[in-house]
Amino acid sequence: MTNQTVVHGKSALEWAEKASESLMKQYEPVLLPPAHRWHYHQGVFLCGVHSVWQETRKEEYFQYFKEYVDQLVDENGNFYFERDQLDAIQPGLLLLPLYNQTGEKRYKIAATKLRNLLNTINQTSEGGFWHKDKYPYQMWLDGLYMAGPFTLQYGQQFNEPELVDLVLQQESLMRKNTKDEKTGLYFHGWDESGNTPWCVPETHTAPEIWGRSLGWYGLAVVDIISMLPEDHPKKQELIGVLQNLIENLVRYQDAETGLWYQIVDKGHLEDNWLESSCSSLFVYTIAKAVNQGYIDAKYYEAAKKGYEGIISHYIKVDEEEKVTLTGICIGTSIGVYDYYVGRETSENDLHGVGAFVLASMQINQYELSNE
Repeated sequence: MTNQTVVHGKSALEWAEKASESLMKQYEPVLLPPAHRWHYHQGVFLCGVHSVWQETRKEEYFQYFKEYVDQLVDENGNFYFERDQLDAIQPGLLLLPLYNQTGEKRYKIAATKLRNLLNTINQTSEGGFWHKDKYPYQMWLDGLYMAGPFTLQYGQQFNEPELVDLVLQQESLMRKNTKDEKTGLYFHGWDESGNTPWCVPETHTAPEIWGRSLGWYGLAVVDIISMLPEDHPKKQELIGVLQNLIENLVRYQDAETGLWYQIVDKGHLEDNWLESSCSSLFVYTIAKAVNQGYIDAKYYEAAKKGYEGIISHYIKVDEEEKVTLTGICIGTSIGVYDYYVGRETSENDLHGVGAFVLASMQINQYELSNE
């Protein structure tokens, strides 16, 4: 007898499969929105599909994310991507498993092009990558996930250990420049120049702690730790950073629903609202930290409560078993409080579904290992 949590009639693995299949049936891979683009929206969702494939080994999942890549990367490894931003690197997380699985050189060639973007992207005076050229001198929390895990994996796989150091440097700069000592959490970004209208004069940070950007940071940190060898000199420091983040995240979890707010630390404000993609990313971060032994197992209860809250409040299932995730904040830049709480929400946005699938797989892993 298993002790799997069944939420509204499905196990975590079943929720992951249903959520993945709902989009797979709706879209040919290359038509995932924005269609015909090498883009992190698709990359996040397809990383979720990849994680389901890793667990189930069902061929349709592998073929789906492979077809997305194959429609955009030609036989010589050529493809169009935006070379002025970290976001373009994230779908590279699909190239490395495809190369490992098939041995086709084009995947490695394409991955190398993404790796080389790091040679030309603009930097702050400390060596921190600008998030995009159109946001000069700005580092965003999002960027650590968009470029970090891929770059670290690439460095390990192709014997460029300096890339591991580069990723750890980016994390430490982000932490130094965006940490809010009052909450123990991190502001959405930081502007070295101090020239943007949103920036806080003394610190040059963004004025708010936005859920999804903090979720990207948590996802990146827990994944980066898991890739470092046990004896890496920075591993224990990063585990401490992660523990501190999770302890503070749990303090701001909504007691009634288990979810987290769009502006994480201001749940008391009436116009603030609970958001599903950041909640999914926090569930992933906490559950993976427990699964990997980075934090006390008691924190799993917060992840489980958050996961059940997402399904209870933000999942719709129709008569054909199509799963729709609601309450997902649309793509968002840095701004002031009113900007964030005024953002629209969408249904089955890839940001959200990808994060939900990844979270589901960590809940599933916990339950398998605690049967």
